[in-house]
Amino acid sequence: MINVVDKYFSLNRILLLTVGLWPYEKSKYVQLQLICVYSILISGIIFQLTTMLTSKCTAEFIIKILSPSIGSSGLVIKYNAFYVNSKTVKFLMEQVQHIYNDLRDNNEIAIVEKYGSIAKHYTTGLTMVFLFGLFIFVSIQLWPNFTYIILPANTSRSHHSPITMEYFVDQKKYFYLPLFHINATMVIGCFVVISTGSMLIAYLQHACGMFEIASYRIERAIQICISNNIKVQNEILAYKGIIHAVDIHRKAMIFSSYLISKFEISFMSLIAVGVLALSLNSFRVFQIVLFGYNSEEFLVNLVIALMCFIYMFLANFIGQQIIDHNNHVFATAYKVRWYVTPLHIQRLILLLLQRGNKSFGLCVGGLFIASIECFATLTNAAVSYSALMYSMR
Repeated sequence: MINVVDKYFSLNRILLLTVGLWPYEKSKYVQLQLICVYSILISGIIFQLTTMLTSKCTAEFIIKILSPSIGSSGLVIKYNAFYVNSKTVKFLMEQVQHIYNDLRDNNEIAIVEKYGSIAKHYTTGLTMVFLFGLFIFVSIQLWPNFTYIILPANTSRSHHSPITMEYFVDQKKYFYLPLFHINATMVIGCFVVISTGSMLIAYLQHACGMFEIASYRIERAIQICISNNIKVQNEILAYKGIIHAVDIHRKAMIFSSYLISKFEISFMSLIAVGVLALSLNSFRVFQIVLFGYNSEEFLVNLVIALMCFIYMFLANFIGQQIIDHNNHVFATAYKVRWYVTPLHIQRLILLLLQRGNKSFGLCVGGLFIASIECFATLTNAAVSYSALMYSMR
């Protein structure tokens, strides 16, 4: 028996272990790890907002502070969602293992391996993209010190943090302590986004694999039924094949719906935070370019906006894949030569086709169905908010 964790979720396991969210690890060290991660992420938001207590709160200043802090709040929401739903993450892993154990057909195993490989590629790609963004963020802060070493000057050095934070200490004297906290917050936040997002994508890719297996079983059942071998035996095999196809299709729908239902509140919060963070950081990018170019702030806001954009796109793209794979099951049932099969087989196919009249997707809060159309709607909303802020600047 193959362990799906070792074969398909090895990189996801490493990423979740780095932030203490792997559901099979509950040691005292992990508990300490959770406390440290929560403390760093929450304190990062607090020290950004405390700048409003010591500075004049103009509209421009408030937007400047909220642009990164809203994005940081999304990290806390995501981290808390996985911590609270650790049993759900573990249960879904067990369901993937059970489904894999039930497979006997080599073609079905190949389908699972195909989507497991796709999930690993998503995890690797997402890790590389976000680590590159993290590299840019850290480089922005270290570049001035690097230039001072290469091109020393007799003038005094001025240190500027790319994110405005208030620690109620002399930040010129204790510059490197706030710098360490800012970078620690971003590094941990980056790993939170990578580990949690890639895990959800991996689960949904395996759900796509289940839908693909359902399509394969329907097609194979009809092929067996219309073959020229022993008719009665073939009809029995076809009948069982369609039943198994309906069964794994039902399991795929339950699997996907269960995942969404457990994370529904968190996803609703993330949608609101994502749209707001994208609109604020996009507005800041245009504002800096047009009215006062600051390379450090520009790159920080640009990186945050791009990360929000990529994350929203991937979430809705995977949702679109679920819709397409579900529709493909019924398209397969329609295209096969079901009309030449015995009457009782035709009745099963017709019942399956009637089920196809009801659409299925990853519905969040009864308002948003993850799809490319939903992504376009959310992006359009973010752009509209940015345009509104620009017109009222």
